[in-house]
Amino acid sequence: MSAPDPHVPVLRENVRIVPSADVSDDAVIGPGSSVWHLAQVREDARIGAGCIVGRGAYIGTGVVLGDNCKVQNYALVYEPAVLEDGVFIGPAVVLTNDTYPRAINPDGSLKSAHDWEPVGVTIKRGAAIGARATCVAPVTVGRWATVAAGAVVVKNVPDFALVAGVPAKRIGWVSKAGFRLEDVGDGVWKCPETGERYIEADGNLTEESM
Repeated sequence: MSAPDPHVPVLRENVRIVPSADVSDDAVIGPGSSVWHLAQVREDARIGAGCIVGRGAYIGTGVVLGDNCKVQNYALVYEPAVLEDGVFIGPAVVLTNDTYPRAINPDGSLKSAHDWEPVGVTIKRGAAIGARATCVAPVTVGRWATVAAGAVVVKNVPDFALVAGVPAKRIGWVSKAGFRLEDVGDGVWKCPETGERYIEADGNLTEESM
């Protein structure tokens, strides 16, 4: 039997995994998903249907991705992160998991998995994390929010918020389509692309009911 061509993706139950990817046999990957070159998916990770895991990305042990998520090249998604449906993780994004990182204990001994408790980042439905942004666990990024490229998120992000900077602060609101909303007065915001309207109250944004 000839050796597999390293450039030809492997199809396993309607899942595309290229030969150079390192995917645990214990990982669950939904139909229509793709894992690209040099990516690593650890044991007990659960990836939904229609997802894309880009080149060199890392999906940690037990990480959960919903359906139709995109994890772009060289992003690092450490356990126990949870991504809901339709989340976008940009290139070289880092989702951390250690609030008090140390390589050694106070007595100088090397830390092991038993010496600390990992904490995760939660990304809600439809949210997007821009290239090279870092989310410092434990934080939650709300539904349809956008984290700008290079931002460092150290506190929870509201639904539909646009945050930027180090540390990240809210600089505006965005629509489900990802466009920055326009203030039309009286707490009403409008998407310039779709015309959808949103209501701001008490520092939160909700969709206008019809």
